[in-house]
Amino acid sequence: MTRESEFETTLIKRLMRSYPGAIILKNDANRLQGFPDRLILFENTWAAFEVKASEYAHRQPNQGYYIDLLNKMSYASFVYPENKEDFLNELQQTFGFSRSTRLFKR
Repeated sequence: MTRESEFETTLIKRLMRSYPGAIILKNDANRLQGFPDRLILFENTWAAFEVKASEYAHRQPNQGYYIDLLNKMSYASFVYPENKEDFLNELQQTFGFSRSTRLFKR
């Protein structure tokens, strides 16, 4: 497994524990070039995110465009090890939690 796939696997497991009942979809990169890798549906809202191995990892054309567009609709972000905690906090706010859940404790 590459570093990115290991990070993604760990992140998805954490999200599934943190948001029971959530549906996390992996998008087809060949269908719409640059669209974020993942979509999470939880209760009455959603978020999209693109997993990267690091802050400085290569970005495909249009990825920034789709992150910006989807972020205006609900929430979208790049996520990598360096911003993981910020991403989790922003996702928590998107899903309407005003306090830390027991599952976000380290």
